[in-house]
Order: sequence, then C-alpha cells, then structure tokens
Amino acid sequence: MEGKEEDVRLGANKFREHQPIGTAAQVQDKDYQEPPPAPLFDPSELASWSFWRAGIAEFIATFLFLYITVLTVMGVVKSPTKCGTVGIQGIAWAFGGMIFALVYCTAGISGGHINPAVTFGLFLARKLSLTRALYYIVMQCLGAIAGAGVVRGFEGGTTYKLNGGGANTIAHGYTKGSGLGAEIIGTFVLVYTVFSATDAKRSARDSHVPILAPLPIGFAVFLVHLATIPITGTGINPARSLGAAIIYNKDHAWDDHWVFWVGPFIGAALAALYHTVVIRAIPFKNK
Repeated sequence: MEGKEEDVRLGANKFREHQPIGTAAQVQDKDYQEPPPAPLFDPSELASWSFWRAGIAEFIATFLFLYITVLTVMGVVKSPTKCGTVGIQGIAWAFGGMIFALVYCTAGISGGHINPAVTFGLFLARKLSLTRALYYIVMQCLGAIAGAGVVRGFEGGTTYKLNGGGANTIAHGYTKGSGLGAEIIGTFVLVYTVFSATDAKRSARDSHVPILAPLPIGFAVFLVHLATIPITGTGINPARSLGAAIIYNKDHAWDDHWVFWVGPFIGAALAALYHTVVIRAIPFKNK
C-alpha cells in the first residue's frame, strides 16, 4: 500500500494545477539540449546518402508544389467567370495546403524546406551548412522548372502563355517598391513561422509541437497568399517564381523578377535575425 500511495502522490504532483503560459513556460525544468550550430562546410556530408536523398526529396516536393499550384492558377485565370472556379481563396488554399502536405512528407528527410528563402533563413541561423543550403536551392529550382513544365505540357503552349503561365508579376497600380515590400513582409511571416514551429526549445516544452509543425507553416502560406495575390501574385518562394518565369518566358515576367528573389531573401534574413537575436535570447532553464 505504501508503494501505491507513493505512486499516487507522485502522479498528483507531476503536473501543476496551473500551467504557466507564454514566457513563463520557458523557464520550467525541462530536458533540453541546444543543438550545435552547423559548420559552414562539412565534407563528410558529400559521402552520405542521406545528403543526396534530402536533395532528391526537395526536388520532388518542389516539383509537386509547382504542378498543383500553377495548375490551380491556370484553371482560375482561363475561366470566363471566376464564380465557376475556386477563385483567389482556392489558389491560396492550394499553395498553403500543398506546403502543409509536403512539409509533413519531407520533414524527416530534408527538413521540408521547399523554398530557397526558407533554406537561406535556416542557413543564416546556422541550422544547416552552406554546402547543403546551395544543394537544396539548386534542387528546389530544378524541381520548380520541371513542375511548371509539366503544367505547360498539359495546358498546351498557346493556352499556357495566353493565361500568364502562373508567373509572378507586379500588378498594375502597384510600384516595384510596393511589390518588394509585400514580398519582404510575406516571407518574414513564413520564415518566422518556420522558426517558431520547428524550435527545439518549444519541442522540449511541448511534445506536440513537432507533430503539428506543418500546419502553422501551411496556414501562414495560405494567409500570405490571401493578402498579396492582388499585389504580386505572391512569390515568397524564389524557386516557384523562377520555375514559372522560365517556362512562361515572356519579357514582362522577367522585368520585375529580381523582386521575387531580393524580397524573399531580405524577409528570410530579417526573420532569422529576429529569431536568433530576440526570440532565442529568452532564458530557458536547463537540467
């Protein structure tokens, strides 16, 4: 009986009656090991099959991402009446839903980046090496080109080009500065969400966080698309913008193309800076 009474006592006190939230929760006694920063260059990666497998996963994921999303965009654009299509909300759901699904599928293989801006932000935060970052970005861009190419094959060259090919351009009535700002802020929202959803500190505190990580990331993509489709068509992913631009290959798709690289990279850098300098500075008690 004494043993059972001891078990009951320990069980009753295992969890406090009032669980702290917010920053107060971050100073609880939890097992937590700060992951070491990734080296700038790790030659041993090149001899590892997991390294090459991760790049293949990024290629396939970005290929599928462009295929589904650009095909959705084409379906909306070519319809004579938007009421008969999924509309802007459907396009946003296609982008956000695919990111949710693909991050879930590839997180355990490559980390589920599917976006050079995400890779760049994680590199700046020392989450992966320069070698892996460059490899990921190349594979993401190749996958995006392939995905957009398949859509063009399905739609036919003439129909594809008449309907814009899903290429990102700054809408009439907006300046390049407005488009750049929208891309910076939109990418900041995405990359900040990625950092928050995959933070090892939160994983130590809340065991459900790694399982749910794809959901807030996909939802962030959905919300950003709702806000910025009318401005830039929403890039926030240089591989997505590059793949559509190369297959579409019209002058006006290239005129503002720099916006869809500079904006996302600035937004990713700001998110990495905010996460590492501000958020990670909050104390966490180790045991």
